[in-house]
Amino acid sequence: MNRFKTSKFKNTSPKVAKKDEWINNVRAGSFSCQGNHIKASSKLVAFNTEQAGGGMLGLSSVKPGPDGQWAVTQISCHSDLVTDMDFSPFDESLLATCSGDETVKLWRLCDPELEQPSGPEVTLRPSQGRLELVVFHPTSSGLLAVSTTKSPLIWDTSRQDAPLAALEQHSDQLQSLSWKRDGSLLASSCKDKMLRVFDPRAQLTPVQSAKSLQHNKDSRILWTKDDLLLTTGFDMMRNREVRLWDSRKLSSSVSSVSLGTSSGTLIPLFDDDTGLLILAGMGDTVVDCFEVSAAEPFLSQVSHCLTDASTRGVATIPKLALDVMSCEVMRVLQLTDSCIVPISYQVPRKNSGQEFHADLYPDTVGTTPAMSADEWWQGGNKQVEKVSLQSDKRPKPKAPAANKTPAKKEVASGVSKEDPARGCSTSSSPLSTPSSSAAPIRSPSSTSGLSSGFLPSPSPSQSAKNIQNLLGPTSKFRHIQGAVMHRDTHITNIRGLNLTTPGESDGFCVNRERVAVPLAISGGQIAIMERSQPGRLPDTAFPTIQNSVNVSDLCWDPFNTHQLAVAGDDAKIRLWQVPEGGLKETLTEPDLILQGHLEKIYSIRFNPVASGLLVSSSYDLTVRLWNLESGEQVKLLTGHEDQVFGMAWSPDGKLLATVCKDGKIRIYDPRKSTSPVQEGSGPEGHRGARVVWVCEGKYLLVSGFDSRSERVLYLYSADSLSSGAVANSTVDVSPSTLIPFYDPDTSVVILTGKGDTRVHIYEIVPETPYFVDCSSFHSPEPHKGLAFLQKTECNVRDVEIAMGLMLTKTTIEPVVFRVPRVKKEFFQDDVYPDTAVCWEPALSASAWLSGINGKHRKISLKPKDMTRVSKAPKEAPVRKYLPSSVYLEEKTDEQKKEELLSAMVAKLGNMDDPLPQESFEGVDEDEWAKYLAQVIVMGVQVVGRAFARALKQEYAASQAAAQARNTAGQQSAAASSITGMTVQEAQQILNISTLTPEEIQKNYEHLFKVNDKSTGGSFYLQSKVVRAKERLDEELSIQTDQQKQKNTET
Repeated sequence: MNRFKTSKFKNTSPKVAKKDEWINNVRAGSFSCQGNHIKASSKLVAFNTEQAGGGMLGLSSVKPGPDGQWAVTQISCHSDLVTDMDFSPFDESLLATCSGDETVKLWRLCDPELEQPSGPEVTLRPSQGRLELVVFHPTSSGLLAVSTTKSPLIWDTSRQDAPLAALEQHSDQLQSLSWKRDGSLLASSCKDKMLRVFDPRAQLTPVQSAKSLQHNKDSRILWTKDDLLLTTGFDMMRNREVRLWDSRKLSSSVSSVSLGTSSGTLIPLFDDDTGLLILAGMGDTVVDCFEVSAAEPFLSQVSHCLTDASTRGVATIPKLALDVMSCEVMRVLQLTDSCIVPISYQVPRKNSGQEFHADLYPDTVGTTPAMSADEWWQGGNKQVEKVSLQSDKRPKPKAPAANKTPAKKEVASGVSKEDPARGCSTSSSPLSTPSSSAAPIRSPSSTSGLSSGFLPSPSPSQSAKNIQNLLGPTSKFRHIQGAVMHRDTHITNIRGLNLTTPGESDGFCVNRERVAVPLAISGGQIAIMERSQPGRLPDTAFPTIQNSVNVSDLCWDPFNTHQLAVAGDDAKIRLWQVPEGGLKETLTEPDLILQGHLEKIYSIRFNPVASGLLVSSSYDLTVRLWNLESGEQVKLLTGHEDQVFGMAWSPDGKLLATVCKDGKIRIYDPRKSTSPVQEGSGPEGHRGARVVWVCEGKYLLVSGFDSRSERVLYLYSADSLSSGAVANSTVDVSPSTLIPFYDPDTSVVILTGKGDTRVHIYEIVPETPYFVDCSSFHSPEPHKGLAFLQKTECNVRDVEIAMGLMLTKTTIEPVVFRVPRVKKEFFQDDVYPDTAVCWEPALSASAWLSGINGKHRKISLKPKDMTRVSKAPKEAPVRKYLPSSVYLEEKTDEQKKEELLSAMVAKLGNMDDPLPQESFEGVDEDEWAKYLAQVIVMGVQVVGRAFARALKQEYAASQAAAQARNTAGQQSAAASSITGMTVQEAQQILNISTLTPEEIQKNYEHLFKVNDKSTGGSFYLQSKVVRAKERLDEELSIQTDQQKQKNTET
């Protein structure tokens, strides 16, 4: 744009979206990193969130869902702060993230309403410290620019072992990176005040560099038109400024603009098609828009937009997602503390919304890469093909590529594949290009076999097997649904909840009758709540168990719903007996105290088969077995070298498994030896772990952490611990240990951690792939624990396979997990095998200690009035399509006329049929007379009230008329005639009861102001207010004169 030519974008105006169009449920924060904190593709929006220390990203969509609302979900990406992110310009679902945990990860995301992948497709590990920036190449697929604290790296993601180039190290903190639009050069800004331009394919040192910035505070750099570079930063007086540079001569800027004094970093966003530049300051409530040109004036301000909330980050929507029919040339997403605000920049046009304005929308870059990373590295300079934004000329969406299943790579990149059944888009390679990734398809003539060149058709069983191999394993529980039950079943108003129970404890415990919750009250108090009495707890004190010391763990006796075992900080275990119907008074004396440990106890577990057997672990590195019948210790298990994270009895009650902080998993047979009978390597992380027996006691499932603090599930064979894990699955990144609940009837394991909002669900199978991912459940707020009830509490008519109680900060809420089924009227016997009667002991403690083994009997959960789905009558197949003869049959004109007349007569109906109202039944004569009398009485009452009200009004009017006939009556009447308004009308207009000059002037000023035309009022209302004031002023003057006359006469 030159000074003599008018720009078509000079009148571009910002339009902040209405509040119902904002993306809410956002928990952004203020982070110390160099990224923009939010990025968008044509479909998805990713942003930093304060959860998990910044290691999680929020995810939403550009467009609202079918209900008009935006879904928002979270993804656990890294074990440290996510410092930057970027969407691929060629794949709207591919997101690259980098973090303080020294990794770059590529994620293939789904719509926010769907289940997100549990792991990345590619992980890059530069091993050069904290990573700050990640930027996709603008023309080549699979190419990234990644920056460490001081050095830019160029990565080809198909070669994950090492970068293509490590550019010259900067002398200080690297603050910004930007690719040139043609992909040939890379520019950087640094805290050392230097601007550098690299040609990575030619040399590792800069081709241009100069000490150009005036201050070392945060700066940003961006390629704009042609060879122009734009920087934002601070001058020597700490004023924010924008400068434009010629990349061929960085010694001096070609233009600059000062934007006042503020400490927030200026984030620039540039649109190459229109030349519009967005500038938003971190922490500001202003978004500025400039137009950039290659000649004078280089920077011209277009608009100045005020926002409701402070900016935490900004991003632009790709051009292909804009509403071109509304003349929208740019859309900015402003990230605030609690929401994302869309700001639409539109050019006002006469026929906006009706026709496409081609002069505003030149062809823009498409979504097909021009070349691969290898082609670019070899010197290629192809440019991305441009596409039109006109709806009828836009390229059609690409058909999904042929599905391929390459071998899973486990190198430094940590490639992982996702289950296609989860609803996410999948690809054989996360960065494959449409032109190069498709596998060759053999023509029929090139195949071996029959002479015709065609292969014989596979049998139906072979086809089904091939499809299963192609899609991977599936589970009948993959669509499991979790739901919080109605509020009437909740226990609310829980106060003083103890949130500091050790990580080895579940936090609370439940059985089919009651719930035990530790409270943060002196004396180690425990609240006992009856499940049969839901509702709001009283605000006043209620009976509790006084444990005397802080609670470290607690557990209900599985065979006695009244007996509660509580482990305390004083190395003692107390057994409490809760009376029938719940606590009526505070309990202070336990039934039994078990003493033997030398230090604080971690956790306690009852034997699942024998009654009166309890095992405990302690800081004294021992595990002790107690006989509650005698109240004595019967076994002392040794061999642990560090803290015991978790313990679990085998389903038959014979063996005990432990997982320890020393990195070992051990299996004990307490009746035969006090030393472990098996020992093997456990999780690498030392933050916590849990263990549970699965698959009929043949395997051990351990939830723990790896060396990168990622939460991982490990599966071990119970027969050979020393062989290591047979399978593992990375779950996510979060600080809390996953607590598993395993259902032996369905082989489903449900896992969640304290403080999580997501409940993970897997089906465990004793063969590859071992872990079959199912849908997860998200709670509306972080929960403090999740404990499950026995299988008989599930409603089989609603196909519930598990029921638990979720503890939040102030409530206990029942949660059920259902399997969606069509024929719910039948008993789903494939989901409900006979279940063990785990609430009845199979033998006593003394019998178990003597070497006798027991086994629970099993019962069916089928109600008597339901039929098994396996025995349900087979439905006759319904013909979906009519035979072809129906469509091919030619009808005569007479036949068609007859069908038409028949259809019309059928719609008219039979005139002799009785009307519907004729079949209505009436009321008795006496009842009808009663109703009629009531109507008459009510009518008389209404008329009487109206008549009395009219009399009162007439009387008041006559009184007013009589008053007007006093000494001043003639003058007042004359004034009313002149002004056309009575005193009463004027008082009503100004809302005045008594005539005083002060009140008249006060009300007049207020009403005149609020009815001003600039504030939405009207001139007519203002004229009424003025006339009312004039009439009351005249009336005050008449009354004053009359008072003076009276005083003179006296």
